[in-house]
Amino acid sequence: MIHHSNIEAVGKNACSAALTLSGRSDQVISETLVLFSRLIQKNQARILKANSEDIELARQNNTSMASIDRLTLNEDRINYLKTVMFDVAQQKSPVDRILETVTRPNGLQIKKVTTPIGVVGVIFESRPNVFCDAAALCLKSKNSSILKPGSDSLKTVKVLYDLLTLALADKGMPENCVQILGSGDRQEVKQLVRMTDYVDVVIPRGGRSLVEFIKSEAKVPVFAHLEGIVHIYIHKKADLDIAKSVVLNSKSRRPGICGAVETILIDKEFHNKYGEELINFLIAQGIEIRANKMLFNNKLVVAISDSDYGFEFLENILAVKVVEDIDGAISHIRNFGSNHTDCILTKDKSASEIFFKKLDSSILLCNASTQFADGGEFGFGAEIGISTNKLHARGPIGAQHLVSFQYHVNGNGTLRP
Repeated sequence: MIHHSNIEAVGKNACSAALTLSGRSDQVISETLVLFSRLIQKNQARILKANSEDIELARQNNTSMASIDRLTLNEDRINYLKTVMFDVAQQKSPVDRILETVTRPNGLQIKKVTTPIGVVGVIFESRPNVFCDAAALCLKSKNSSILKPGSDSLKTVKVLYDLLTLALADKGMPENCVQILGSGDRQEVKQLVRMTDYVDVVIPRGGRSLVEFIKSEAKVPVFAHLEGIVHIYIHKKADLDIAKSVVLNSKSRRPGICGAVETILIDKEFHNKYGEELINFLIAQGIEIRANKMLFNNKLVVAISDSDYGFEFLENILAVKVVEDIDGAISHIRNFGSNHTDCILTKDKSASEIFFKKLDSSILLCNASTQFADGGEFGFGAEIGISTNKLHARGPIGAQHLVSFQYHVNGNGTLRP
């Protein structure tokens, strides 16, 4: 691992590697990722041992359960990681695609062609799988990468990095096309996000404090979202069984991920018919409900405070509010949301169309779990992060979003009059 005194050298090496990587065939890159996938499978015990050491240290540091869950690898998650690497390997390269062709009246032939961005910096906390996702997607899009894991996942990431390095060397890939910074020091982050001569874009994966820190310090472009303040609005024409299953999955499948729902908004008309049944069901499933206790006849409902709205619990806790109608729901989401992911449950197509049109979230769903807010579920193989930016990339960022473009112009001695 490289420490902050060598950050400028890391940047120079990444730029050099990016130039070489752009000339590598997609076949060789795919073979590298397939080999990496196999090495992950073969070295599962080694990965789990390192991960257990990271988890033990996290527990000693009184790390939250949500963070420990994000940090944890097990046999199923490693198998999924292996599958993701293989899936990314099978994708068609997003580089050298012709996006548009135009022939001008003067005979000039103009093509708009995708190109790598160059050097991508990724700063992430807790989740060691982000190392694999980020490295794979950058390689597939022929970008070199500088990856900065948090101190909580260093041991696990180091093992994964060593395995990837073996695959890169075996396939003759450019040296330094994937580099990691490993001191756990935020000084490294400061230097990385200011290296405008060497880094083309930075992507943070972590909590609000990390993302705000990077946005305040960065001089290079940033793809980011602050928090996953995710809402589900249960419309008056929602199906009760769908509401039960979707809300439960959206919250409890993995409460600690950014796509987990944090607030449910219940239409007044739906509440009058089914509100008690829905809330009693969710409480029976182990979810803490914070709401206006006067609206629900269940002693286990916790009195809600204003600070519970717009808060990312990352635990089995839901803020609940009864709203007058769809306009009330949209107004609440605009006020408290983070433009990440929001969902409507309804059998009324016109209601979902209004919801989609009037909200500006990067992901909007109807009658589906918010935990689908994931690049793998969008068919991207993996994601390098979720962006709530409006320029260049938005939503889950896959390999196809890690490209820019050039105009290739061909003439025949053509002169401008």
